Amino acid sequence: MNREEYLKQVQGGLIVSCQALEDEPLHSSFIMGRMAKAAVMGGAVGIRANTPEDITEIKKEVSVPVIGLMKKIYPGNDMFITPTFREVEHVMTASPEVLAIDATARPRPDGILLSQLVERIRREYPDLLLMADISNFEEAKAAQELGFDLVGTTLYGYTAQTKGKPVPNFVLLEQCVQSLSLPVIAEGGIKTPAQLKKAISLGACAAVIGGAITRPQNITKDFTDALSND
Repeated sequence: MNREEYLKQVQGGLIVSCQALEDEPLHSSFIMGRMAKAAVMGGAVGIRANTPEDITEIKKEVSVPVIGLMKKIYPGNDMFITPTFREVEHVMTASPEVLAIDATARPRPDGILLSQLVERIRREYPDLLLMADISNFEEAKAAQELGFDLVGTTLYGYTAQTKGKPVPNFVLLEQCVQSLSLPVIAEGGIKTPAQLKKAISLGACAAVIGGAITRPQNITKDFTDALSND
């Protein structure tokens, strides 16, 4: 799938992130497959998923394109979204249409540069679409210069400079949309239909929502917190 075909499928739509980590109650590839099926039944135009096992199960259930990634924590390093080529190889056994990788300015756990990682991915997977998960505009510009196919505001709120700041960051989204030639995917902190509509109205080609749809423990907490605050 080339970028034009991908954009045609997701343009102006909702991509649902179906992920559950090992310490979460819904951690199961089977459950993530059914979660993806439910999301597509509700109108999702794409899925974002973690691990080849989940991606493989999701692809059995839905035909929409999948953004694949591999979360991996290396001691002493802050990156966790497909940080090295080892994770790239692992994810690619499931053949996602798009691969998301950490494209922040932080050092990678294996010490290589982002440009070196992108070059190797392009060499070994020439037909793969690459999505840069960034936390600020400078990283988004750098991703464009490196030849990424898509950029997402995914990591705003996850770096030392942005941690604890309010999300979604519509200022960053608008800056990326207006200044880049790359398609921009809005991701991070979108919880309401109104926020989703605003992201698309600002020019995002699509928007990713995860926890507000697929993490029932978080959704429940929002409600119970409201009761506690009365």
